[in-house]
Amino acid sequence: MNEYDDIFSAPAKEQSEVEAPPFDREEWIQQKRAEREHAYELMDQVSEMMKIDPGRLMTYLDIQSRFPGLSVGNVLLIKAQKPDATLVKDFNGWKERGISIKRGETGIVILEPGKEYTREDGSKGVSYNAKRVFDISQTTAEKHKEPEVQKDARMLLKALIFKTPCEIQLEDSVPQAEGHSAFYDPAEKIIHVEKGHNIRELFIEISQELAHAHLDKGNYDRGQNAFAAFCASYMICRRNGVAVNDYHFDTEKEFAGKEPKEIRAELGKMRSAANSISKDMEALFEKQKEEKSRGDAR
Repeated sequence: MNEYDDIFSAPAKEQSEVEAPPFDREEWIQQKRAEREHAYELMDQVSEMMKIDPGRLMTYLDIQSRFPGLSVGNVLLIKAQKPDATLVKDFNGWKERGISIKRGETGIVILEPGKEYTREDGSKGVSYNAKRVFDISQTTAEKHKEPEVQKDARMLLKALIFKTPCEIQLEDSVPQAEGHSAFYDPAEKIIHVEKGHNIRELFIEISQELAHAHLDKGNYDRGQNAFAAFCASYMICRRNGVAVNDYHFDTEKEFAGKEPKEIRAELGKMRSAANSISKDMEALFEKQKEEKSRGDAR
């Protein structure tokens, strides 16, 4: 036998040694079920911890600000597993962009909606499946840098009041505001704004009152929704590069006695209000882009 003959037979032997075991569907189903159950437990744990640690709520709000399209539950899961995440996609999502997952990375488990089903009482429900996504830091892609906000304070304030769910009135004095610069009156459906305040203060105060306006679905109670509006305003500031030094969260008071599911419902109200305000602000930004595009084309 020639001393090189073994080279030609080696690959076949190595292939047989690393041949993948047959796919076990039942084992795969059990694994996915375990991941799903663990995800729900994790969401409950993170929600529960917010009661005693305001910093955990702030971290959650920061992540939700970066991922406005993700559900409350999935943001809680990202917070629990990789709170510094900035851009996530599943394996195929990164692969389509020619980007690989680093060796040893297990990813972040989130839940995605599956099939609709009918409950015993006849109501409809949606099943959720565990899915793994990977942050850009877990891939071979270049380090992701969040885009810097280029809009100045005046532009941001104009965007904030460009398209609103209620009327905004500028007045010499707003007694109802009690030392603040703005106040949403649910009876009048008007946000009263006091003259003489600086732009940053106006942005913070008006964004909070706009959150009240978006949360108002009739028979509105400002007191019951004050914390949700406050947190929604925080997220709007974070998304637009407005300093948030003045925000402090008393979660022990606000979440006292609430079950994890009830806390998530509150977080959902915050997310909904913040996303509605962001969508309204985007109307001015899009208008300006179109005007600039038309100007450049001339």
